[in-house]
Amino acid sequence: MSQMNTNTMANRLRSLLAHDKLVRMPCCFDALSAKLIEQAGFELTFLSGFGASASRLGVPDTGLMSYGEVLDQVRNAMQPLRIPMMVDGDTGYGNPMNVMRTVTGFARAGCAAVMIEDQVAPKRCGHTEGKSVVGRSEAIERIHAAVDARSDNDILILARTDARREHGLEEALVRMEAFSKIGADILFVEEPYSKEEMATICASVEGVHMANMLEGGQTPILPPEELEALGFSIAAYPITLLSAAMKAMNAALSDLAAGRSTERHLLDFADLRRQIGFDDYHAKANALKNRAE
Repeated sequence: MSQMNTNTMANRLRSLLAHDKLVRMPCCFDALSAKLIEQAGFELTFLSGFGASASRLGVPDTGLMSYGEVLDQVRNAMQPLRIPMMVDGDTGYGNPMNVMRTVTGFARAGCAAVMIEDQVAPKRCGHTEGKSVVGRSEAIERIHAAVDARSDNDILILARTDARREHGLEEALVRMEAFSKIGADILFVEEPYSKEEMATICASVEGVHMANMLEGGQTPILPPEELEALGFSIAAYPITLLSAAMKAMNAALSDLAAGRSTERHLLDFADLRRQIGFDDYHAKANALKNRAE
């Protein structure tokens, strides 16, 4: 076995999860959204496949982004960050050997965790039509491959199943139990249809559970204190920022098209500069200049 590639961000994520308190995780889609999440005081983010596909390619999350494109998006989004980032690794982009390469690549890029799921490729957003899952044995094989890759790369494995819609909650729980026994670090049953199902998921399978709070999806949107009481450790908000940004841009474009002022939609220019980093840049540049004089 080769020496493990130590990942500071993976250790920071482990520390967050060790506190036994719900971690709220707004999802990013590029470097700017990731930076705003950190500036708002959140301690964890996740590069959303839904958001990254929309932001980078302007297309839906239907498996159109390649592994290389996602890896490039991850590297860009992590540039301004000092908080851990998890990443959507989809189905692993191929057979078990591809899964291992995917996990290794994201670990070496500095990701704290990678999500591997059991959908048929090309995958779909978990709350849209047309998705289906592979057989149980193939799903288990993917997570085995991910865990094997983790042995040489310091990264957490987030194991996801989408079996609830097609095969029912019982099959989803069977898969999640298998993923847990293999050694997945974080467990995620996508698309439970009720608060009762969410409670059953946490009570039935021991481990660290993630809830997906997708506004407009099939899963109830619960406040953080309820999610924590049910037993969830992470609450993901995958489209909140993307949806808010698109709504604001559409409103500004509508006013521009009508010849109206857009001022009501805009940040103060000073705040815009500060959040992007102009103030820090000029402060550092002036400090270097003064030191050289």
